[in-house]
Amino acid sequence: MNMDVNPNPTNPAGLSTPDIPAEFIPRHIALVMDGNGRWAQERGMPRTEGHKRGEAVLMDAVDACLAMGVPYLSAYAFSTENWRRTASEVRFLMGFNRDVLRRQRDMLHEKGVRVVWLGRRPRLWRSVIRELEAAEELTRNNTTMTLGLCINYGGRAELVDAARKIARDAADGKIVPERISEELLAQYLYDPGMPDVDLFLRPSGEKRTSNFLIWQSAYAEMVYQDKLFPDFTHEDMFAAIEEYARRDRRFGGTK
Repeated sequence: MNMDVNPNPTNPAGLSTPDIPAEFIPRHIALVMDGNGRWAQERGMPRTEGHKRGEAVLMDAVDACLAMGVPYLSAYAFSTENWRRTASEVRFLMGFNRDVLRRQRDMLHEKGVRVVWLGRRPRLWRSVIRELEAAEELTRNNTTMTLGLCINYGGRAELVDAARKIARDAADGKIVPERISEELLAQYLYDPGMPDVDLFLRPSGEKRTSNFLIWQSAYAEMVYQDKLFPDFTHEDMFAAIEEYARRDRRFGGTK
């Protein structure tokens, strides 16, 4: 028997997973990758070193979601507000996101992960857009899991962009304004097929959403962990899913 081959294609890393019934597994996890710069500064290193470490941590999070059967993971990689950082850090993050896609897309494809990009085109480097589109094209038929890479993304920006598209269609007579519903608006978001966020996960000790998937997270269960993202492990992902599984979700109703 070849011990290098994992018998479970949905658990490529062969991780030992907690025993959680399938009905208590979140369909969609929103992950805020926070604390990279602080992690590096605490160790006397440039902030960019924390971002570099974050690449392997994200791939570990993907493996954890694959092992648990989570269908959709969204990762907050670069927000519309991150342009306010120093020019040198922004340049690094643009190049880094581009290179991560180039390095990881084949491995993600082998694992059956579909990559989708959520975010705005303006200001984003063309080289980053090319790599995002190449990853989307390569993986578009994969069905094991979807990884939403949120680059130049903001929740308010997404709603503004949706409102603009709806307004244009209304002006062209394609939409009757009185018939605009939540379901219709959702069809104008960056990924209309994205399920609502079940588990909103933020390491780093911060307790805020930071403009991430604000429409999709209306009824998400919030889990905050006091750990900077470069120290985040698949065990932390499992712990978050276990916490989610213990929550009593009522969606405004009663049981």
